[in-house]
Amino acid sequence: MPDLTKIKALLDLKSDQYNSADFISTDPISVPHLFSKKEDIEISAFLVAMIAWGQRPTIINNGKKLMELMDQQPHEFILNFSERDLRPFRSFVHRTFNGADCEYFLWALKNIYQQYGSLEGAFSQSFSSSEKNTRQAITGFRDRFFALSPPGRTQKHIADPAKNASAKRLNMFLRWMVRDDDRGVDFGIWQIIRSSQLVCPLDIHSGRVARKLGLLQRTSNDWTAAEELTDQLKSFDPDDPVKYDFALFGLGIFEKF
Repeated sequence: MPDLTKIKALLDLKSDQYNSADFISTDPISVPHLFSKKEDIEISAFLVAMIAWGQRPTIINNGKKLMELMDQQPHEFILNFSERDLRPFRSFVHRTFNGADCEYFLWALKNIYQQYGSLEGAFSQSFSSSEKNTRQAITGFRDRFFALSPPGRTQKHIADPAKNASAKRLNMFLRWMVRDDDRGVDFGIWQIIRSSQLVCPLDIHSGRVARKLGLLQRTSNDWTAAEELTDQLKSFDPDDPVKYDFALFGLGIFEKF
C-alpha cells in the first residue's frame, strides 16, 4: 500500500510550486491571460485548450495566431463575423486540426453565444449542483456544440465521456474557468460548476506519475481512470482535488518523474 500521508505531502508541495504565475508564459493558459473580459477569456481558453496537444510552444503560437485572426477581440469576432471573414481561418492547421475544423468551431461558437449567451451557459444547461462531476456537463455541451451538422472529421476534436474518452483538454479548460484561488493562474470566472466537481485532466504524463505514486490502478487513460484518480485526490482535498493537476503535470513534464 502506498503511504498516502507522504504522497499528499509531496503533491501539496509540488502543487504549491507549479501553481505559480511564473509558469504561465510557458503554458497554453498564457493565451487567455492576454485578455480581461470574461467572454474573451473563455473563447480564447476554449480554442487553445482544444488544440493543446503536441509541443507547448507550437500550441501557444497557434493559439496566438487564432487571436490575431480575430483582431485580438474574440468575443466581438464570434458575435459579428461573416462568411467572408472566415477565409483566413481556412488555411489554419494545428496537427490534425485543420481549416475545415476551425471554420466549424467558429460557427459553433457563434451559435453557442446566440443560444446560451456564453460558454458557461452552454456547459451549465445539462448540469446541476447535485452532480458528482462534470461528465454530464461535457456530454451535454458536446451535443450543443455539434448541433450544426459538423463535418464527420471535426467531431473527434471534442472528446466524449459517454464513449469513455478521458476528455483531458475539456477537463483542463474547465479547471481554468472554474478554479478560484489567489495564485493568478486559473481564472475562476465561472460560478455554476464548483471546484469539487471538476475531474482531473488525465494524459500520458499525469497518468504515468499517478500510477507510479500508486494513485491510479487502471491502465488505460480514459474517463473511468480520470474519475478513479480524481476520487483518490478528493481524499487529499475534497473541495479542490484538481489543484493536484499542477503537481502531476509538473512532476511529469518538468521533473520526468
